[in-house]
Amino acid sequence: MARLIYLMGASGAGKDCLLSALRATKPANIIVAHRYITREAHAGAENHIALSEQEFLQRVEQGLFALHWQAHQYRYGVGIEIDLWLQHGLDVMVNGSRAYLPEVERRYPGQLLPLCLTVSPATLAQRLQQRGRENSEQISDRLQRAQHYQQQLPVNCLRLCNDGELHHTLRQLQQLLATHPTTDNDIGGQKWS
Repeated sequence: MARLIYLMGASGAGKDCLLSALRATKPANIIVAHRYITREAHAGAENHIALSEQEFLQRVEQGLFALHWQAHQYRYGVGIEIDLWLQHGLDVMVNGSRAYLPEVERRYPGQLLPLCLTVSPATLAQRLQQRGRENSEQISDRLQRAQHYQQQLPVNCLRLCNDGELHHTLRQLQQLLATHPTTDNDIGGQKWS
């Protein structure tokens, strides 16, 4: 059965970079879904489809999103095309929200593989300083949020550490996907619900 691989992680953990790297490998049986977001197309590192607030709400009303949520003053959606891809036996990877996970579990029982991307505070601090977008106070706030985020990770989530080089994390991701089924199966001796 095709899996919905639901990638979660604190802001700055490297989800966008990891998804871009996975796309570049052109995996045979995995589609990385684009998100629809109410922010400008070139804002941030994510390869997303920009929508106005009105366009987004219209698509919600028309039932064009399989998943949608609001966070950090933006709306995020994943199109209903993922359902077609899953029906065709393709695994689908989604950049998701931890807060929205219960809804995803309800909607995709038996197909869901939750995956949490983690990063150590030291590595995250270094990356945030290197990218130069935030001042020291904003970096401190991000680090606090990330620490809180990692303390609240779902227990049924596979963890993938992104402290090293991106190609190492990508290789670990590929190994995890090759060896782990959905949440209804026994993973690492632990029954997931």
